[in-house]
Amino acid sequence: MATVALTTENFDEVTGKDGIVLVDFWASWCGPCVRFAPTYERSSEKHTEITFGKVDTEAQQDLAAKFKITSIPTIMAVRDGVIVFSQPGALPESALESLIDQVEKLDMEDVRKQLAAHNH
Repeated sequence: MATVALTTENFDEVTGKDGIVLVDFWASWCGPCVRFAPTYERSSEKHTEITFGKVDTEAQQDLAAKFKITSIPTIMAVRDGVIVFSQPGALPESALESLIDQVEKLDMEDVRKQLAAHNH
């Protein structure tokens, strides 16, 4: 699956459904973002069950502000509507694969319990 452009209009809909969504916050003027793009694209072709989204932080400044994106690229992982990872920096392919593996193995029931405990 190719990447999906995420906007303020479709972000909640795409990231709110069951399954894994990876989000790449990027900008065309950002050298590391441009160098990371082919890695992200290859991973999207390898993991067709995962939605790979891209947020152009120039065009979608409201989304960048909402998630306090101060450094790009920033990679965010959302599983079943819950943000489970967010970190700035371009990942080497092996680290991106490791992140995907870890997100796939998460016990979402346990994650929700931890979130509920943290929010009380």
